[in-house]
Amino acid sequence: MLDFLWLPFLACLVLTGIHVYLGLHVLARGVIFVDLALAQVAALGISVAFLAGHPIQSEAAYWYALAFTVAGAALFAASRAHRAPLPQEAVIGIVYAVSAAAAVLVVDRAPQGGEHIKTLLVGSILTVSGREVAELALLYGAIGALHAAIRRPLLEISLDPDAARARGLRLRAWDLLFYITFGIVVTSSVRLAGVLLVFSYLIVPAAVATLLSASVPARLLIGWGVGALVSAAGLWASFAWDLPTGAAVVTSFGALMALVALGLGARRLAQRVRAQGAGALRGVGALLALAIAAAGLLLLAFPGMDHPWLDWLEAAAPPVRLAFLTPGERAAHRDSREAMDRGAAELARLRALQQDVQWGTRAMPAEQQERLRQFLAGRAEIVAGDRMVLATLRSHARARQRVWLGLPLLLAGAGVAAWLARPRATSRRGAGG
Repeated sequence: MLDFLWLPFLACLVLTGIHVYLGLHVLARGVIFVDLALAQVAALGISVAFLAGHPIQSEAAYWYALAFTVAGAALFAASRAHRAPLPQEAVIGIVYAVSAAAAVLVVDRAPQGGEHIKTLLVGSILTVSGREVAELALLYGAIGALHAAIRRPLLEISLDPDAARARGLRLRAWDLLFYITFGIVVTSSVRLAGVLLVFSYLIVPAAVATLLSASVPARLLIGWGVGALVSAAGLWASFAWDLPTGAAVVTSFGALMALVALGLGARRLAQRVRAQGAGALRGVGALLALAIAAAGLLLLAFPGMDHPWLDWLEAAAPPVRLAFLTPGERAAHRDSREAMDRGAAELARLRALQQDVQWGTRAMPAEQQERLRQFLAGRAEIVAGDRMVLATLRSHARARQRVWLGLPLLLAGAGVAAWLARPRATSRRGAGG
């Protein structure tokens, strides 16, 4: 696995190094979707090049994308410097929407347009070469050195634009330089990693770092650590479960962001409990009670829909379902479950055998291979029939659970939520007050 993934991981580290720093500027400026918009503009440029007959990874496609991105960067710099009545976020949103729509129109005229769109969204970082990683590292290193040399005015413009304007800094010139270098980074990254992955590397590590620290150097260190950790986790998940690499890394970023948010929320709640006592948990308890009431209401009103909480409860405690089946239905449930488990085990064994034959690790005559294929098809239909029987029995149980479980949950959850949400009793004034 290491021989296969070390180059993609190195590419992810290169992306992390420059994108975390730029992401801190983006968050400070409040233009969260500027990266997504510029990435989409770059994707539009690549789409136009693709329609013109240039491969996605060609130099011509890169220069098409860079030209489009520089134009977008100039527009964003001008929209911020002029302080027009139209918010810059509106300009960014319009540019993104129009670029996305135009890209769809362009690839509609190109062969294999669907594959092209997929490549632009999630990239092809798994097939990156050592030369591409080296070129990106050199380019981003040069841009990073430039930003290090001019970090003071750029940070001041990002963190306190009013003070920078009062000091006489030329915001338009500095913004144009920032957005052009930013556009070069985005253009180079989109070809390798895709729009979604570039956006994730820019925003998520910087957002996590901003939540955890107020110091710019500390945010950089935290962001770099987060980017490296999530890159390793996403690449491992992609390899272990045979998932699309870009989508796996983006989802890993989302999972980490959710964990950090939950952790910070739990810490804040613990601080409130220490300061206010158990009364600080009233809001959490009311929300949990409302969730219980909502689950009961949905079960009562729509027993046929999926109820994951009830599925988990029945998986942990099967009597919860069996108690709502007649004796004959319980016997059918038991027989179908046993038959399905046996059939699934047999299918797994035979599919492993078929795979060995296909890979040439085990010999089998062609006639027996055909028999094996037919047997697998028949066995799969039998297992599917057992699953249908179990699904039918589950629907029977749900029809009875809707009243005996749904109604009590609704009443109990609503009652507890109302009790917890009631105003606290205020202390009475003294007799002489």
